[in-house]
Amino acid sequence: MNIPLFSDVQVGDALPLIKLRPVNRTMLALYAGASGDHNQIHIDIDFARKARVPDVFAHGMLSAAYLGRLLTSWVPQQQIRRLAMRFTGITQIGHIPHLTGHVAEKFEVDGEKRVRLHIKCSNQYGEDKLVGEAVVALA
Repeated sequence: MNIPLFSDVQVGDALPLIKLRPVNRTMLALYAGASGDHNQIHIDIDFARKARVPDVFAHGMLSAAYLGRLLTSWVPQQQIRRLAMRFTGITQIGHIPHLTGHVAEKFEVDGEKRVRLHIKCSNQYGEDKLVGEAVVALA
């Protein structure tokens, strides 16, 4: 990992785009097992249809985990000072998560150099599914 330096980062700089595999049923079943979130709306098509949705859809926290992955592909986990996000859409089967972010602000707190990032998980159509903000410390 080539960790960015505070002096080399500018407001507006983009984090490297991450495009993931399309969301599929196997992925949702594996995530359910790993997370302990076995809500049927994510794994049982009959249950989903009874709930008046056409198919199962991804766990919101799966997209949140993807945003964590975006950050930890840019800096080590121990440099993350804050992470906040909100859900803005449903990730359907077949959607391809695109993880993006950019530097929104540079600042210091108690002598520690930090950057505020605007981050999001969208699908291949540019529809936002999760938007957030992170603060990371940089050397």
